[in-house]
Amino acid sequence: MSARGRRGFWRDDSGAAAAEFVLWLSLLILPLINAVDLGVYVFKKMQVEMAAQAGTHAVWRSCNTSAKLPAMTNCTGLAATIQAAVQSTSLGATVTVASGSPVEGYYCVNSSGALTLVGTAGTLGSAPSRPSPFTCAGQFSGSTTAPGDYVQVTASYPYEPIFSQASLASLLTTPITKTAWMRLN
Repeated sequence: MSARGRRGFWRDDSGAAAAEFVLWLSLLILPLINAVDLGVYVFKKMQVEMAAQAGTHAVWRSCNTSAKLPAMTNCTGLAATIQAAVQSTSLGATVTVASGSPVEGYYCVNSSGALTLVGTAGTLGSAPSRPSPFTCAGQFSGSTTAPGDYVQVTASYPYEPIFSQASLASLLTTPITKTAWMRLN
């Protein structure tokens, strides 16, 4: 290349805009990738919560008669029913019922509106124990209100970010675990 050709090469700026575009695009793509991963994470978290709620609703639908309570011992096929309900969401078979779930127990509502266990909790195959007397008197002096029979189901989903190498979503909690409660009586 002649000296004149080299001078023309160094003065030519026809590709400068493309080079600037590539530099700015690389800076703008990282926040976009993070926003996509965060959006997917939040959506999956809502789906796991919906799956846990579907599990508690399945218990209520199958076992809400007094003859079948407590559900942990008197409702046949409960584990399969809950698993099918949890997996009926858009997450499908990737969402599971967490180990140690479901749990059933007798609860009273305390003065701040929180549930307080008044018996012992039961898991599949073992019934919760009823408080004696069967009132909330242990929680509230002189109360004659009967405790409620509540069931809780915990669903779990192993979240994996779409852009795990470039996204901060890989720092988010995984697996995603949500617990839902429902009163059976």
